[in-house]
Amino acid sequence: MFESLSERLSQIFQRLRGKGLLTQADVDQGLKEIRAALLSADVHVEVVKELLGRVRERAVGERLVESLSPAQQLLAIVRQEMARVMGGEAQKLKLSGKPAIVVLVGPAGSGKTTTAAKLARHLAKKGRKPLLVSADPERPAAAEQLATLAQRLGLPWASADQHPLDQVPQILARARRELWDVVILDTPGSPPGVPPPPFLSELLPKIMPSDVLLVVDALTGQEALRVAEVFQPLGLTGIILTKLDGDARGGAALSLPSRLGKPLLFVGVGERPEDLEPFHPERMADRILGLGDLSGLVEKLQETGVAERAARALKEKTFTLEDFLAQLEAMQRAGPLGQLLARLPGFARPAEDEIAQEFKKMKAIIQSMTVEERRNPHIIGASRKRRIARGSGTTVQDVNRLLAEYEQAKKLMKELGRGRFPGGKLPFPR
Repeated sequence: MFESLSERLSQIFQRLRGKGLLTQADVDQGLKEIRAALLSADVHVEVVKELLGRVRERAVGERLVESLSPAQQLLAIVRQEMARVMGGEAQKLKLSGKPAIVVLVGPAGSGKTTTAAKLARHLAKKGRKPLLVSADPERPAAAEQLATLAQRLGLPWASADQHPLDQVPQILARARRELWDVVILDTPGSPPGVPPPPFLSELLPKIMPSDVLLVVDALTGQEALRVAEVFQPLGLTGIILTKLDGDARGGAALSLPSRLGKPLLFVGVGERPEDLEPFHPERMADRILGLGDLSGLVEKLQETGVAERAARALKEKTFTLEDFLAQLEAMQRAGPLGQLLARLPGFARPAEDEIAQEFKKMKAIIQSMTVEERRNPHIIGASRKRRIARGSGTTVQDVNRLLAEYEQAKKLMKELGRGRFPGGKLPFPR
């Protein structure tokens, strides 16, 4: 996510930190390089102008904080202003009405149907009772796709594909009777730049949705603005950005909120049902600047119970290599390990196949140990290491590395269990 932009910005601030004291010429050159990086990332030119104008104004006029270097203060200002252009603070769905009606609109191919299912799953996890409704009379098999996704997730669904203007109100009446408190409507797309189907302009005033969300592909970059403009007359209340995990630039995320004047509410970061995340502008600014997303990492691990299980094991003083292996497997369930590791400050996202090979090697080493060795790793001496290496098809160095990582994991899991992250302090106050 945003690898190209993050790498360029990290290099700029690394160079500035190396200078110690910054002159006005250093700041000007740094801002010039940041401008070039943002423009190359397909960020809208007016957004770049507004962002750097605010940064320059604050960099000149803001009182210095003695505990920070000038480069750190410039980084802090850029981070804050970058978060501001993306909305400042995380926003939530309105979800007003009984039931609350959420309508997804957007161009064809932006991922509305899969996003509808992901959003329903997200709301169900929050204790809501969502009903998925297909209202796409134009795309063949649209209802079947939504039905398949709903059944996979164990969620209810209904079809209004034949005559949406008549069928949707009937389904809403049914939702009220059956006490579904959120209805998510999947609607037809249109080619980029082409206005949405006319029936939507008739349907929306009729059903009075609480939320009308534009679903747009992050990979379209600045082009997403032109695509979005044709949906503005529908009364957009927010944005969902899909395929953000494949976006190396970041132009859409940085441009859409301020140019459309609508909050970015969710981002799609993968193909799995759970790969829809609430959007946090400050966290995203941190990731773009190479500062990681420690809060997001902890949340991901807590979703699968990794942090809680680790804290319980450590409290009972039973964190063994068997526990270590179980934690690695749980982390795999939390999502692609490359995505998780990319949330660490300054950590470039590794290739998934490399991670898979390393995990396979670690698993083989642990499984080549005796039960006693797994539960009491301190007894593993030189001769045992040689035997384990032979049995797992690895080297003694690999065994040593795994044991060192196990010790580090004990410390890490202890901090995660407390909701903290070792070394997670940023180089400036929030």
